[in-house]
Amino acid sequence: MTPNRTLQIKTAAVFEPLLAPNRWKGAWGGRGSGKSHFFAEMLIDDAIRFPGLRAACIREVQKSLKQSSKRLIEDKLQSYNLGEAAGFKVYREVIETPGDGLIIFTGMQDHTADSIKSLEGFDRAWIEEAQSISHRSLELLTPTIRKEGSEIWASWNPSRPTDAIDQLLRGENIPTGARVVRANWSDNPWLSSVLLQEKDDCFRMTPDRYPHVWEGEYATVLEGAYYAQALSQAALEQRIGFFGKDPINKIYAFWDIGGTSSRSDATAVWVAQFIGEEVRVIDYYEAVGQSFDTHIGWMRQRGYEDAVCVLPHDGRKHDMVYKVTPESFLRDAGFITDVIPNQGAGAVMARIEATRRMLPSVRFHDENTKHGREALGWYHEKRDEARNMGLGPEHDWSSHGADAFGMIAIYRRGLVKADSWDQPLRRNMAGVA
Repeated sequence: MTPNRTLQIKTAAVFEPLLAPNRWKGAWGGRGSGKSHFFAEMLIDDAIRFPGLRAACIREVQKSLKQSSKRLIEDKLQSYNLGEAAGFKVYREVIETPGDGLIIFTGMQDHTADSIKSLEGFDRAWIEEAQSISHRSLELLTPTIRKEGSEIWASWNPSRPTDAIDQLLRGENIPTGARVVRANWSDNPWLSSVLLQEKDDCFRMTPDRYPHVWEGEYATVLEGAYYAQALSQAALEQRIGFFGKDPINKIYAFWDIGGTSSRSDATAVWVAQFIGEEVRVIDYYEAVGQSFDTHIGWMRQRGYEDAVCVLPHDGRKHDMVYKVTPESFLRDAGFITDVIPNQGAGAVMARIEATRRMLPSVRFHDENTKHGREALGWYHEKRDEARNMGLGPEHDWSSHGADAFGMIAIYRRGLVKADSWDQPLRRNMAGVA
């Protein structure tokens, strides 16, 4: 495309590397950086420079245009006095641009391999809230936006290192020629006093959320999570630190068992001790799609050969690969085991409530349990927004770690009822002593 004319737009220095043509452009960071404003203005500028340009503003899920950047782009057009005389026409679902160009707004989750072909020939694709874009969506979108001179833009506040966009644009091997910048509130020379006060209030009132919300750090505590407040309180009370293994008290390993052949089903293990009323959590382990040999190898390497391995009720089910139960596998490897009985209806919420009650008594080893605490901080309720009701826990990457941690609370509750902190539940638990 040959440039026609340009729009004079003030640009923060942090975004200058994104002004030159590049296949991939990314800006990540916290609130108040102006990322969305920059891309909205650049999209309008490109529409003026290249008449006939077609662009798609994309989110992973877009149930209505209120969730899109359409209103922001409309506001920008109004601020620059760009109306029909300049070739821009705003309709309910699209915006027409000079030279019969077009800006559309769509959600990737609604697309299939066939429907995505409707974007072939587009010049720009701007992925908003790109931390939510899935690997599948990127795999569909990337080869579709392939016109000569086409560009794919992404703006996001990172959630986890495993986010698809983070792996693509912040990983070890990013696309050739990609330009990616980090932009935070401190890079915005036009940050309003309202946002500045909001930032300061966040730092003062919710310091656990501040690094993610305002500085673009990975999220460690998800707002609305079941255990977010308790984890923040543990940090404030300095119950997260170097709390090592007590040589006198028994060690327990609490397992949530994943499949050995699934790429997404994780096995999680928390290692803990009951010391008086204190629950000392000293280690965490998680692996995806690995055999029990790998898990046991970790236990031995960390010096937990004497741990009582506590399994969920399905620990007596046969493994599809080895045709043995997890319980028998651990016993054959020399470990003492115990299996928590099926808790029946309401077991999930009972486990969550027991965990909430236990958390004020928990001390965490900071380094060893870091990834496990990330799972606890993320574990949250799935919501039906249309009916404004909860649907129980969201089953995602955090579930296995949270479920295994909940077993500590259930097991501890049984110990309390038995009037002993260092004896097993008074059930049929052969081999536990």
